[in-house]
Amino acid sequence: MIQLTDSAVSAVKTALSRSAQPAEGLRIMVQAGGCAGLKYMMGLETATREGDAIVQQSGVKLFIDKESQPHIAGMTVDFVTGLEASGFVFDNPNAASKCSCGKSFS
Repeated sequence: MIQLTDSAVSAVKTALSRSAQPAEGLRIMVQAGGCAGLKYMMGLETATREGDAIVQQSGVKLFIDKESQPHIAGMTVDFVTGLEASGFVFDNPNAASKCSCGKSFS
């Protein structure tokens, strides 16, 4: 359903270990908004919700809600660090177009 690069796995593990509150994994979802129509949302998650798909990779648990699943099927998530910006990058084969920041798509 979704793949994390080694760099993304490392970033998620770091976030989980530094979290002030216990978390089971990372939630990735799609919501209406952003400059291209849909935007990616991510956050630490404490429990499974009804309808979630759970993907485990390299010791990281991902939670994906039912409505987001078709939008991100086959997506690869990377974490990049650079001089100008650092953060998660989404390579989504379902995106017909995306905004210049890469956080929004249609």
